[in-house]
Formats: sequence, structure tokens, C-alpha cells
Amino acid sequence: MSDLDADVIVVGAGNAAMCAALAANDQGAKKIILLEAAPEEESGGNSRYTAGLFRIPYDDLDQLKRIIPDISAEEEKNTDFSQYRKEDFYDDMGRITQFRANPDLVEQLVEQAQDTAVWMRGHGVRFLPAYGRQAFKHEGKFKFWGGAHIEASGGGPGLVESLTKEVNKKGLEIRYRTRGSRLIVEGGKVTGVVAVKDGQEIELRARCVVLASGGFEANSEWRTRAMGPGWDLAKVRGTRFNMGGGIKMALDIGAMPYGNWSGAHAVGWDRNAPEFGDLEVGDNFQKHSYPFGIIVNMNGERFVDEGADFRNYTYAKYGRAVLEQPGQFAWQVFDSKVTHLLRDEYRIKQITKVTANTLEELAKKLDDVDPAGFMREVTAYNAAVRTDITFNPNVKDGRHTEGLRVPKSNWANKLDAPPYEAYAITCGITFTFGGLQIEPTTGRVLDTGGEAIPGLYAAGELVGGLFYFNYPGGSGLVSGSVFGKIAGTAAGTYGR
Repeated sequence: MSDLDADVIVVGAGNAAMCAALAANDQGAKKIILLEAAPEEESGGNSRYTAGLFRIPYDDLDQLKRIIPDISAEEEKNTDFSQYRKEDFYDDMGRITQFRANPDLVEQLVEQAQDTAVWMRGHGVRFLPAYGRQAFKHEGKFKFWGGAHIEASGGGPGLVESLTKEVNKKGLEIRYRTRGSRLIVEGGKVTGVVAVKDGQEIELRARCVVLASGGFEANSEWRTRAMGPGWDLAKVRGTRFNMGGGIKMALDIGAMPYGNWSGAHAVGWDRNAPEFGDLEVGDNFQKHSYPFGIIVNMNGERFVDEGADFRNYTYAKYGRAVLEQPGQFAWQVFDSKVTHLLRDEYRIKQITKVTANTLEELAKKLDDVDPAGFMREVTAYNAAVRTDITFNPNVKDGRHTEGLRVPKSNWANKLDAPPYEAYAITCGITFTFGGLQIEPTTGRVLDTGGEAIPGLYAAGELVGGLFYFNYPGGSGLVSGSVFGKIAGTAAGTYGR
């Protein structure tokens, strides 16, 4: 086997891909090549564009300290870290995906999450409490909410930087501007990859291949074919290189398409953001404080329950709801009672924002919105708020509206305290839910007959069957890490 170019070829260089490469190396695979379609300055896939949030279960502070050992005494004193048990994670995955998620995939995700995070820490990734996004200060103490309490230091860019540094330290090779094109199959086994570099095809041979090159969210044709009319108009939150290439490579040799192909993680995203992600801005085009205000469409009408649940459990599906509105846009509206609660992403320079001292003035400033319709909606909304119930942003407070066509179930406040602020959004797609079927405990890709394809593994966003309709915030990076480690561990010993 001395004529092999590598022990393992990994297609991709984001979180899942690098976890796979490092896990394979842990098993003794020394020569590993990662194929990255992007240039080095845009490398890291969607992982680089995220906030770096991880949904990891823990029972108590001692378990949390396995992942974040440097929590200070001051942080312990001033923070209620609470807990997020495995049972809670299972419940969230079931409820959010309407119990369509493959239970065997969910089991691996939940059961392996904590140990995988500890393993990543051993490979140079530092984690922190997600104070800026997942905690509110209440009665002098920070309280965490929503399950996703942990983030990678430096967010997505920091995660990619840490993993890249470790990959380089281990002597593994990342080939930038090198796109996987098709799989080499010999004797019924995957034995390598045909890649394209500077327009030239290169044949690379290995004992096995791990596909971890993301979904097809950057491919407007695939989005429209799989997800329906209008999805070609969505903006792409992350990398422009996730064109579905890894999925196509596998489907071309008989892999089983699997999961929610018409579904995606899609959020409220600044209306005037660029067509693809901007690394200078990162994920700050997102606008996720909507539970504390209202969202209206072109007609001035509300169309979702902004307070249905914590932001973590609704934001990944509300982008689709915005895309379905006339003109594919909406406005989020807040008053001064809650603007101090808005996340940092509302304070960036690259933003579509208007302010006003009266609702009538605001109505005229909401581009492309019917002012009369907006005033009717706000008047009805204000009259429906149960002000006798105490507002509390840390819990589902039950402060709701009554008698409206579209209810608001929690955090309902009248819009009556100027100045008012409004932010224009459209749909930003993060990643697609459809992909390949894998064997949950090994990451081996299955064919249309349900048999494992020898020499082929997969991890990350191109794995189908885990997310349906929606997604619990922070579970995407955990999925990439867990199944990247699973696939890499199995690939590292394949053929030896």
C-alpha cells in the first residue's frame, strides 16, 4: 500500500472535517489529506461563520468544568449555570424535529456530546460560558437559558483557527483551492478522490475517504429543486463553497439520499446583507431578539408567534416564514423598554434600521410596509397584551396576548415607550437538512440497499436524518464534532 497518497482523505476543512482528521490521526493514521475548495482566507466552511455555540448536556458544575475548567470563583458566585441534562437534549431534539429525527443518530449526538467536547479541548479548542448570547442578568445574577450554554473561544473563527492549528501541528495536510469532484471506486470499494485544482484534475488514492464538505445551501439551483419556489431568493449566511459537491459524489456511486431534503436552518437576516457570508461581519447580520418585539410583513401584519419559545428553538425556522411573506422581507419592531435586551448584532454598522419617536412616524419609515396596516396591527396588539403578568426575559413568562389571529405566547409588551426601533430582515439560509444516510456508530455511508459502502464515511451538514423542520440552537456544531470524531475514528483503522 506504499503507493497511496494518504491513509485517509477528508473532503472539507470545517469543524466536522477537522474533527474527523484528528480522530483518524488518534487511531494511527499518519498521512491525512484534507481537500478544501476555498482559498485559505475563506477556509473552514460554515463553521467559520458561526457564533461558535455548542449544545452540550451536563448535570452539574463539575461536569461543566470538564469542558470549561477555568471557570473562575467569581463566575461561580455570580452565575446560575443550572443544568442541561441528557434527558433535556433528547426532549428538545424530539420536540423541535416533530419526532422525525432518526433516534439512533440522536442517541449518538446526545450521548457523545460531552466526551467529544472534552476530547476537542484536549486538541486545543477552548470553550467558554456563552454569557453574551445565552444568559441574562436577573436580580444581580447571570442565569443561563435555552440549553446552549457553551461557546468556542473566539466564536466560529476561533474554533476553526484552533482546529487548523492542531491539524497543522499534527502534520496533516490541508490542500486549499482543491475541490473534490468524484470518488474513485475499484473492486466495489472507495479508494480515493478525483479533485480539481486550478482547473486540473488530480487523482488521489487512500485507504478510505471521509466526506465532510457541508450541505447544498450555496447552490441556488439545488435549493429550488429540493425546497421549492422562492428558495433561490434566500441569502446565504455562510460560505459560498457549500454547493453540495460531497453529497453528489456519494449519490453518483449509489449512496442513499436521506433526511429532510425540503428543510433547512434558515433565520432572520439583514435585508441588505450580501448574497453570501461576510467574514468581517460573521453571523452579526442575524437578528435574533425578536421574542421581545413584534415582526410585521409588507401589509403591516404579524405572521409568527414571536414568543412561542426561547429564541434557540424558533430562530432556525422563522427564516422560512419570512421568505414566505410578500416581497420576502419583514421588519422587527421594538420600543425602549426592551432595547437594552437586544443582542450585540443589533449594534453593528452594517444594518438596516429606522428609529422614530411616535408609532405614526415609524410607520412611514418602514420601507415597503403599508402604514395604515401597521397602525391597525399595533393598535390591536397593544390592546391584547396581558399586562397583569410580569415580564421576565429569563423564563417563558406566560405574558401573552389574547384574542389575536396570531398570538404571542410569552414576553408580550405593549409598544408604547418611545423611541421606537425597527430592523429590516429577509431569509438567511444556514445549512440544508437533506443529505446522506450513515451508520450512526461508525459514520459509514449507506447505499440505496441499506449496505455500507466500503471505504466511505461522512459527517457534518451533509448527513441527513438528524434535523427536520427546525433545529435546537447550538446542535449543528456539536453534530459536526460528534459525527466527525465517530467517522474519523472508524476511518483511521480502516484497511489496516
